[in-house]
Amino acid sequence: MSSRETPGDAVWLEQVQEEILEPALPICDPHHHLWEHANRYLLDEFLSDTGSGHNLVSTVFVECAAFYRNDGPPEMRFVGETEFVQGVAAMAASGRYGHTRVAAGIVSRADLSGGDAVRAVLEAHRAASPNRFRGIRHVTAQNACMPPSHTDPSSGLLADPGFRKGFAHLAELELCFDAWLYHPQIDELTELARAFPGVTIILDHLGGPIGVGPYAEKKREVFAAWRKSIDRIAACPNVVAKLGGIHMPLNGFGWEEQNRPPSSYDLAEATRDFYLHTIERFGPDRCMFESNFPVDKVSCSYAVLWNSFKRLAAGFSPGEKASLFHDTAARVYRLEG
Repeated sequence: MSSRETPGDAVWLEQVQEEILEPALPICDPHHHLWEHANRYLLDEFLSDTGSGHNLVSTVFVECAAFYRNDGPPEMRFVGETEFVQGVAAMAASGRYGHTRVAAGIVSRADLSGGDAVRAVLEAHRAASPNRFRGIRHVTAQNACMPPSHTDPSSGLLADPGFRKGFAHLAELELCFDAWLYHPQIDELTELARAFPGVTIILDHLGGPIGVGPYAEKKREVFAAWRKSIDRIAACPNVVAKLGGIHMPLNGFGWEEQNRPPSSYDLAEATRDFYLHTIERFGPDRCMFESNFPVDKVSCSYAVLWNSFKRLAAGFSPGEKASLFHDTAARVYRLEG
């Protein structure tokens, strides 16, 4: 693997500089992280990326195991991440760092497999961020060819009675659910969506098409299977799709191994079928472009990524573009202003 798999290789990324396309188009980035894991990616680093010329007006933070509480009941330690992000969001909302409302929405973590016990955790998240907490992501991405996810999910978790008992509390509290899984698991999410039509479910990262390991030499078969699953889940009106998050090494495009990063044209051409098929099936009012930064930074800069999205959306009407780049995300996450 290349050393560039660590996000933030500025020298490599700076080889590709582009004029910003449609710089006035309002954008809500509904999926990014803030952390201090192997590398630092906090407010300063994020604003350095978002300040590259696109009109980023608001964002949604999605859980990433950052700054959990160091003590207390284990199930409550996740609330520390919400407390941390609420503080960052307040800093951004002060206006001292520009006009972007960073983390205007917060998606946190809770162990939904805990059944009814999760209710207290959800209420603690809401208490920590009464104006920004919008939902939960319980990662269920699991495949024999992939490393374990940070939640270490068991196979078939979405159908587990304990998980579904906990999931039911999202409906009662009017919270949404972000779903991160791999493409062979999309049908499991479809069954969950049918069982809970009152919960808004956000399909992260175009459903996680895998392009490595045993899938590396089967790209046509992967796309065909992914497409059928997308068609089925798109029929669930309570599901919306995030368009992005497929520039990770696991997606198999291999950009992180190249001597030079891809241009926005390269990105758009290589990924076009995934994006356009999803938009066709869900419709622009149920789709939202996402950055998945800093994870996708392993392959491209923020400026280039959003230019690629604008290339992909070139054939859509102004109203459809507004939905794809801002309005769907603002509505689904109930962002204020």
